[in-house]
Amino acid sequence: MHTTQDTLIAGIRKWVEIESPSQRPDTIAALANVIAGDAAALGLKTSLHKVGSFDAPALRISNRADGDTRKGIVVLGHMDTVHPVGTLQENPFRIEDGRAYGPGIYDMKAGDYLAMSALAHEPETVLPVDILLTPDEEISSVHSRGFIEDFARTYAKYVLVAEPARPNGGRLVTERKGIGRIRLCTCGRQAHAGLQHALGRSAIKEMARQVLALENLTDYERGITVSVGTIHGGTTPNVVPGRCEAEADFRVPDMDALQQLQQRIESLRTTDADVSLEASLNLRRPPMNKTAQTQALLETVLQLAAQAGLNIEEAPMTGGASDANFTAALGIPSIDGLGADGDGAHTLHEHILVDTLVKRHEFWRLVLRGLG
Repeated sequence: MHTTQDTLIAGIRKWVEIESPSQRPDTIAALANVIAGDAAALGLKTSLHKVGSFDAPALRISNRADGDTRKGIVVLGHMDTVHPVGTLQENPFRIEDGRAYGPGIYDMKAGDYLAMSALAHEPETVLPVDILLTPDEEISSVHSRGFIEDFARTYAKYVLVAEPARPNGGRLVTERKGIGRIRLCTCGRQAHAGLQHALGRSAIKEMARQVLALENLTDYERGITVSVGTIHGGTTPNVVPGRCEAEADFRVPDMDALQQLQQRIESLRTTDADVSLEASLNLRRPPMNKTAQTQALLETVLQLAAQAGLNIEEAPMTGGASDANFTAALGIPSIDGLGADGDGAHTLHEHILVDTLVKRHEFWRLVLRGLG
């Protein structure tokens, strides 16, 4: 069964024009209902699932026959975007110079649509296929992580992720860094900044030293980055600040690097004995590292891409994380970046390349049919 570029564009546009920012569960839930209706109209099974305390559901789309409990192909995607409601006014759906624009079109509504449409157009898959679209990936899947992991353990022989293809050739992703947060809190002693300055112990002054120490943990050769993103402290300018808090983002290529970073955080000390320091490290997504099984899956997928007329390569390890981090950490062969070709994720120039859509759709169809 053949699908046209115009059909793909129409379906993608419909989903893009339902804005679904992460901070608005109501809009994500509305999109989930629309996608479920579109999938059901194409003959696919759908079901909505509660994830944690979040008020928007995960959506399962499947061709799995009743009673078929085999492990098969699990396709992961997400319905939420980073763009607030109203972004469509600044960045409306449009096609210019072969590029289709719109909030969330590249990351990752076009990829979601390609996977769903390909499954509907490929009725004879060797393995059962389940597409799982989650509502909170852009906020680190804090509500859906457990659901994703349980689902993958139960149903996945392979995991394919419809996150956008890497720019400059639509490359696939087999390795992603782990991502987490470091939180620091310094507690000093408040004092009047004019009358009793010498009695004060500045928490901000100490935090400034700790920020430099954190930033110096970045090791590009090792693939470790630490970036302090927020600092909050003090009360008013005429008070020596007694408390300061900072939060940093970190990325690590593997668990050994995480352990190394953990040890460095635990070894942080204040330079003033009258100021205390609290430090904690929280890994939000484990590293996605390539295994021999993933390499074998990649080789098969690349062969199928060639059959679809796509010359796709493997991308180097990326610092961005996705839900593939979770499934790869479970030991399930996982490949990411199978979504639409384009660029500009999380920006107002986010776009997909229109003339690649039919081939990417055919690529999905061949992969869903060919994996066994």
